[in-house]
Amino acid sequence: MTTSILIRGATAVLPQGTGLADVWVEDGIIREVGPSLAVKAETVIEAKGLHLLPGAIDPQVHFRDPGMEWKEDLASGSRAAAAGGVTGFLEMPNTSPPTVTAELMAAKKQIAAAKCIVNYNFFIGATPDNLEELNSVRNVCGIKIFMGASTGSLLVDKLADLDRIFGHGRRLIAVHAEDEALIRENKARYGASVTIQDHALIRSPEVALRATRTAVELSRKYNRRLHILHMTTQEEAEYLATAKAGIPISAEVCPQHFLLHAPEIYAKLGTYAQMNPPLREARHGEALWKALKSGVIDCIATDHAPHTREEKDKGYPNSPSGMPGVETSLPLMLNRVNQGLCSLEEVVRWMCAGPARLYGIRNKGRIEKGFDADLVLVDMAKEKTIENGKLQTKVNWSPYDGWKTKGWPVMTLVNGNIVFRDGELFTDIKGREMLIDAPWDPA
Repeated sequence: MTTSILIRGATAVLPQGTGLADVWVEDGIIREVGPSLAVKAETVIEAKGLHLLPGAIDPQVHFRDPGMEWKEDLASGSRAAAAGGVTGFLEMPNTSPPTVTAELMAAKKQIAAAKCIVNYNFFIGATPDNLEELNSVRNVCGIKIFMGASTGSLLVDKLADLDRIFGHGRRLIAVHAEDEALIRENKARYGASVTIQDHALIRSPEVALRATRTAVELSRKYNRRLHILHMTTQEEAEYLATAKAGIPISAEVCPQHFLLHAPEIYAKLGTYAQMNPPLREARHGEALWKALKSGVIDCIATDHAPHTREEKDKGYPNSPSGMPGVETSLPLMLNRVNQGLCSLEEVVRWMCAGPARLYGIRNKGRIEKGFDADLVLVDMAKEKTIENGKLQTKVNWSPYDGWKTKGWPVMTLVNGNIVFRDGELFTDIKGREMLIDAPWDPA
C-alpha cells in the first residue's frame, strides 16, 4: 500500500469551486490541497488534462451477500463500484437471511471487511417486531422499510407497525415507498394474463404517491429523519416540492428513471427493464430531472439490483425485478455534463458530497484537508461504449448495453490507495467500514 501520493495538476472539483490544484495524500488522508504544492511523495500522479472528483458514494445497492452470491457478492459488487468511480456504498438488508438483527449485521460487516475493495456501510431491515434491534444496532446508515413487497421477504405495510417504528428512535428511516394494499388490488384487477407492459400499471404512480404521502405524514408527526428511496413519479416530485419544507426529509432518484422510458424500454428490453418501482413514461423522467436540478430531490443512487440472465429470461411475472447500475452511474452522469445538461459541480453534489451529508458519513464526499482520500480521476474526453460481457458486475449485463458515453473514470483511490487504474483492478486493497455521525437535519 502506498503511504503518500501527490496528484499534480488536476482540475479539481473543490468545495469552494473548480480549478487547477495539487492534492497531497498521506496515510489515507488528504493533507494539503493547493496550487504547485512543494511536498515529497512516494508516488506522483501527473493529472494534467484530467478532472479530480471526490469518490462517488452510492447510497442504495443490493450486493446479494450473503445468500444469493450467484447474482453478486460483496467482492464483485465492490469491484464494479471501483471501476465506476464509486468509493463507498450503502447496502440493503434484503439478503438471505435478511439483515434484521445486530448479530446478522456484524456477520455481514465481517464478510465486507474480507471482500470489499471500496468502503461500505449497511442498512438494517425493519420487520413488524424488531424495533429494539433497529434502534440498538451500532454504526448503520439507517433503517430500511419496504412499504411494498419487492425482492426478498421484508415487508412492513400495516400503519400501526409503521407508526411504532417512526415513533420510537432517532435513526434515519429510508423507505421503499410503494403501497402494498394497492399493489394487491391492481394485481387482482389485471388477473393472471399480464405482460411486462403491465408492470408499471400494477405498480402505478398512485401506488408510489400513496406510500410517499404516508411516510411523509409519519415523518412530520414524529419529526423523524426520512429518506425516500428511488423516486419514480412526477406526482411525488410535485408533492415533495412543498411537503418536505421544514421537516427532515430527503429523496433520491436513480439514473434509469430519467434515462429509460416506458413503453419503449419494455418493448426493447422486456423483463431486463423490470424493476421496483418501475420504469415509467417520459413525463415522469422529465419531472424527476427537474426536481433533481431544483433541489427537491437531493441525491442520486442506483438501486443496483442484479439478477442473472437465466432469472430474467423466465418471463413476466415470474422474472425478478432489478437491474445492475453501480458501474455505469457516474459515466452516465459525466456524459450528461458533456451534453451540457448539468455541471460537474452538480454531479459532485448529487453523488459525492450529498450522500455523505444526508447520511452523516464521516470525512467523506469532499476534496478537503483532513478528509479521507477517496478520489476519482476522470477523463472528460474519453469515449467508451457500455457492453454486455465487459462489466465487473457478476451478472455482466446492463440496460445501457450499446450506449456510447463520453467521460469515464480512469483512476479510483480508496483511503489513499489505488484500487482501479486504466481498466485494471487491485483486489489486494480492502476498503473500510464508513463511520456514521448524526445525519443531516434541515433544522
